[in-house]
Amino acid sequence: MIMHIHILGICGTFMGGIAQIATALGHRVTGSDAGVYPPMSTQLEEAGIELMQGWDASHLQPAPDMVVVGNALSRGNPAVEYMLDQGLPYTSGPQWLAEHVLQERWVLAVAGTHGKTTTASMLAWILQDAGLEPGFLIGGVPQNFGCSARLGNTPFFVIEADEYDTAFFDKRSKFVHYRPRTLVMNNLEFDHADIFDDLAQIQRQFHHLLRTVPASGLVVSAWRDDNLDAVLEMGCWTAVEYFSAQGDCAWRAGDMSPDGSAFDVICEGVNAGRVSWPLTGMHNVSNALAAIAAARHAGVPVRAGIAALGRFENVKRRMELRGEVAGIKVYDDFAHHPTAIETTLAGLRAQVGEGRILAVLEPRSNTMRMGIHAESLPASLAQADEVLLFAPPSLGWNAEEVMAPLGNKCKVLASTQEILSFLQANAGAGDTILVMSNGGFEDIHRRILQELERRQ
Repeated sequence: MIMHIHILGICGTFMGGIAQIATALGHRVTGSDAGVYPPMSTQLEEAGIELMQGWDASHLQPAPDMVVVGNALSRGNPAVEYMLDQGLPYTSGPQWLAEHVLQERWVLAVAGTHGKTTTASMLAWILQDAGLEPGFLIGGVPQNFGCSARLGNTPFFVIEADEYDTAFFDKRSKFVHYRPRTLVMNNLEFDHADIFDDLAQIQRQFHHLLRTVPASGLVVSAWRDDNLDAVLEMGCWTAVEYFSAQGDCAWRAGDMSPDGSAFDVICEGVNAGRVSWPLTGMHNVSNALAAIAAARHAGVPVRAGIAALGRFENVKRRMELRGEVAGIKVYDDFAHHPTAIETTLAGLRAQVGEGRILAVLEPRSNTMRMGIHAESLPASLAQADEVLLFAPPSLGWNAEEVMAPLGNKCKVLASTQEILSFLQANAGAGDTILVMSNGGFEDIHRRILQELERRQ
């Protein structure tokens, strides 16, 4: 039955993906959000989806057949209050997806604290390259596809399985709804301190996900990750294959180049072929092994997976080269957790050797703003030659005190203009500027390139 679906919070990557998939199913889709701006607004408008700015109750008049509520909305929001008062039918994004798309699909889910978007993108691309035409919903834009979501033409559906909560009325993790046949668990650390009190709460949610994988399915898990091992020890009814860039397990890397741009794939003791690609870093080698293993479960030969990754173009905002001016490269990366920061910088250091790295960090995630990872932050940035930490007055901790272990190589700056001025005065040929944030960061990447051009 064709419906009018209105999505509250439509411009988030996940909800925007729901909108595109619902449109592909033939539904009339409209949506509201507080921030209707590119690139998601452009993607949605090109799909013929009507967007409305803000949370006015009039957006729900006349009443849609279904309201899909994003997890950024809570009680007190005018649209939410109107929806409840009027008794409008409503659901969450994950629940809608489960009921209208994932039923009877072969779901391949990628979960973990780090690397979900990249690994899910690799997996979707391997299936696509093998001719399997998967559907997918990913929390970023894989450059091989140019979109974050599509319905797909076969039973296969790849989804980034996020542990964040589902909606204001459903506090389970999103991924509990997906019921995967193939599950990748990349890693597990404490994160999302705004909704989880401790690691044990996150592990419990991961075990709820693990309980939904059938005995005939497959779990692909990081080798010797104590936090994931504890989840598996709670009970697992499915075969498990382990992966590690350097470990002695079913899936591992061999003869790896120092920066991770080339490595052999060792599958169950046999050298299955060599990946040569533009990505770097030990974390991406691990991501690749997980994606190849998951794809094999869906029927893609290992050699085909290896060949596909040679044509993989990564994800926007994952070590994305935004430009180069006068020998200075500017990269954009989504890193927002000390572990991700450390691994990203390690990969970049292996790539640039003795070249200077100027790291620009915005602690923007809820967990980072709360200062939960403050103690481990300085060490995660040690590979950089200069660190520029964006610390606006709204930051919930004393940045100068926290970053003191880095000494003079860390500058704590209260505005993006101060960051631009420092880079304009100090960056030189051969330097690499690495900008790390999980938000728009006041369009700083484009502005850095403009300042460097102006200096020319």
